[in-house]
Amino acid sequence: MSEALANEEPMPDVIFEVTKKNLETGMRGYPVGYCVTSMVDPEEGLFYRGLPLKEVYDRGPENMIHFLYTGKLDDEASFKAFKSDLETRAYCSDKAIEHILKLPRDSHPMKLFICALLILGSYDGTGDYREDCLNLIAKLPHLCALLINYHAGWGDTPKPNPTLGYMESFVEMLKVPGADKSRLTELMRLFNVLHYDHGGGNLSCFVGKAVASGLEDMYGSMASAMCALSGPRHGKANQDGLEFVKRAIEALGENPTGEQVEAYVKGLMDNNELIYGFGHAVLRVEDPRATIFYQYGQEHFPDHPLVRMILLLREYGVKALKSNPKISNPYPNVDATSGSVLTAAGFGFPEYFTLLFGQSRIVGIAIQTVYERLEAREGKGLPIVRPKYFYKD
Repeated sequence: MSEALANEEPMPDVIFEVTKKNLETGMRGYPVGYCVTSMVDPEEGLFYRGLPLKEVYDRGPENMIHFLYTGKLDDEASFKAFKSDLETRAYCSDKAIEHILKLPRDSHPMKLFICALLILGSYDGTGDYREDCLNLIAKLPHLCALLINYHAGWGDTPKPNPTLGYMESFVEMLKVPGADKSRLTELMRLFNVLHYDHGGGNLSCFVGKAVASGLEDMYGSMASAMCALSGPRHGKANQDGLEFVKRAIEALGENPTGEQVEAYVKGLMDNNELIYGFGHAVLRVEDPRATIFYQYGQEHFPDHPLVRMILLLREYGVKALKSNPKISNPYPNVDATSGSVLTAAGFGFPEYFTLLFGQSRIVGIAIQTVYERLEAREGKGLPIVRPKYFYKD
């Protein structure tokens, strides 16, 4: 953890005074509990278990899942046993698969994902939050590859080979036409790790834990979390971010100048049009996850039109946004970059971007749910969520 965070003063008894101005604000910034897995600092970005994500993300998916679940980073014996345990849990049951493949193929992939989580829980659930947390995390690559192949009409999904690696097995099961699987695997590993967790109060995380507070099982709680993730204000933002970049290319061509990009963004602002991929509820700097994607895109796909445009928007779009004194955070978030880099890497299927986001984010939400149900308040668990609403005539 940074020195500033490590030396933080003890939490005061009075944290937040509620006034009328705090009502009907989406509970923005209202403290309700603790998150043991991650935090977001406005100036320093995302931390996993007290360590800056930018310092640990390259250790890979299994290592980061183990770290989020156990809090142990360099314990080789613990990691080896944990990884082996996940591998034994990696298969969705045949009965669950049979019923998942009867879902309507013309539904949106997120609708399929939500329904599939409920079906999987019906056949593979144990009713034990800790067991179901590990089982679901392990099964996500199989489940999501199955759904994408089914929805896209890419054919039958082979059985997982988890000994290849967590995301390596996922990409091996995907039947993406014409994909460079080596490059795609590398990027899917990156995307997966960067989206595992983002504090305790983002919408999908809060909703999933709130539903679990009524003692709904892990699978139903994660299905509710994915309902929350589906909308354009949350998980669909990566898809909207890609569309925004594509529209900029359509308007300006593939090789605009920085000044043209700046004028384009200013024109959108003047017309009160949305600028996708910029700003954040907590951050007041460039999202470190976006920084990592920018670096990856610039290193591997510098001549791809989408990558060139996101790099121009990073500099000149921010410059345009800074010219508006009403904008408190003009900097890119992860959704400014992820869809464009995925497309450049050969996965140009934006209808699945939110599903990929959900596949990652369930890891953090499920682990947080274990804490709230089994560990919080000295093992008693948190009470059912029941905020106060005032009657308004």
